[in-house]
Amino acid sequence: MAIRPYFQLGNGISNYYQENSADFEFFSGFAITQKRKSIKSLHESILKKSPNAKILEVSRRSENEIGVQLSAFNLMYEYEPNRFIPVENVFQSSKVFSNGKQYLDLLQVSPSEAKTDERLKNSGGIVKFKLKNEIWDTYPLTMFYDYIYLSALKNNNKLCEELMKFDTFTDIEFNPQKSINCQARTVAIFVTLNKHGLFGKYISDKNLFREIYTEKHYSDGIQTSLF
Repeated sequence: MAIRPYFQLGNGISNYYQENSADFEFFSGFAITQKRKSIKSLHESILKKSPNAKILEVSRRSENEIGVQLSAFNLMYEYEPNRFIPVENVFQSSKVFSNGKQYLDLLQVSPSEAKTDERLKNSGGIVKFKLKNEIWDTYPLTMFYDYIYLSALKNNNKLCEELMKFDTFTDIEFNPQKSINCQARTVAIFVTLNKHGLFGKYISDKNLFREIYTEKHYSDGIQTSLF
């Protein structure tokens, strides 16, 4: 058995997502068949709590092609005019470390190589993010990741339209004991903002976007302790 978070819509006023957790049977192994067994078990557990939930697995392991396309390995960010880079590469290449290094060459490798590059572990702490000439603080912890992910999403009308059919999101690869950013959380934020007509307003203003992470907008889940 395992416990994993899942993300549902916020009310668009006091929070922009809600985080809950579910117990489910976890099937070990890296094979996609094992991952999908775990996803099915997780979704069945969620449906016991929320029978009407419209659930989407957001990862490369999803059985829904929309979920696969929404993986940060597949979702493309327009880094320069007509130059599209996977969100994962943009995120990893934007990290600036305490040794002063930033590894822009990660823009040119596969998303898997970008995520697992040993230099990311051996360069000290992350002191900031630098995306082209724009500097981002590391706090709030998931703000930069969410912003580039949502900036990429806004340029894909088909994905945005399909996402609005769902209200509950999972990512079987996300373990809050090991990582912070979660694409399932990010799409929950997107759907909440979009349902309340706020997405265009928030994504166009970095300072306004930060308001999502003020204390009054936290959900009651695990993520509150991370900011």
